[in-house]
Amino acid sequence: MKKMIAQTLIASGVALAALSPVYAAEQGKEPMKAVGQYVDDATITTKVKAKHAEDKTVSALRVNVETKQGVVVLSGEARTEAEVERAEVLAKQVEGVKAVSNLIELKPKS
Repeated sequence: MKKMIAQTLIASGVALAALSPVYAAEQGKEPMKAVGQYVDDATITTKVKAKHAEDKTVSALRVNVETKQGVVVLSGEARTEAEVERAEVLAKQVEGVKAVSNLIELKPKS
C-alpha cells in the first residue's frame, strides 16, 4: 500500500512539473518549451532524489535538487565534505544528466 502511494505521489509530481510550465507560457510568463523536456527534467530530479534517499552518506532532506534542460543544480546544506562530494557523484550517475552544479554549503554540526 505504501509503495502504491509513493508511486502515485511521484507520478503526480512529474505530471505537475510537466504541466506547470505550459500553463505559465500560456499566461505569457515564460516562452513555451517542449513538454517532453519538462518531463525529462522532472524524471531526472526524481531519480537523483531517490539516489540521495537510498545513500547513507547524503541527507536527502537537507540537499535540494533541481533540473533544467538536463543540468542538475544541487543546493542546501551538508555536514561533511564527503556528503557534498557524494551528492554530486550520485547525481552524475543518473541517465540524462548533462552536468551538475554543486552549490551545497558545508555547515558542520555545531
